[in-house]
Amino acid sequence: LRFGRLVIQKGEATATKDGADLELTPREFELLAYLASHAGRVFSRQELMERVGNYEGYGGDVRAVDVAIRREKVEDDPAQPKYIITRRGAGYYFQQEP
Repeated sequence: LRFGRLVIQKGEATATKDGADLELTPREFELLAYLASHAGRVFSRQELMERVGNYEGYGGDVRAVDVAIRREKVEDDPAQPKYIITRRGAGYYFQQEP
C-alpha cells in the first residue's frame, strides 16, 4: 500500500516513510495496515479490538487501541495528523495524505 510518502508492506509487516523504516510494534503495524487497507472507513475502538486484536466480544478497556495508535511514529506532526484521524465519538479512520 502506498500513500504518498508512506509505504506499508503487509507481506513483510513493514512500513516506511520517505524510505526510512518506521519502528512499529506488531500491534501498531497491524492497526496501521488494517486502517490503511480500509482507508476512509471509520472504526470504533471496539471494532478495532475485535478485528485487529482478535478479541471477539471484548469487554475490557478499549482505550488500549489509543495506546497502540502511535501517531508520533507515522505523522510529521501528531497534533495535526494527515493519516490516522480521530472522528470524535465514532473512532478512527485512515485517510490518504491530501
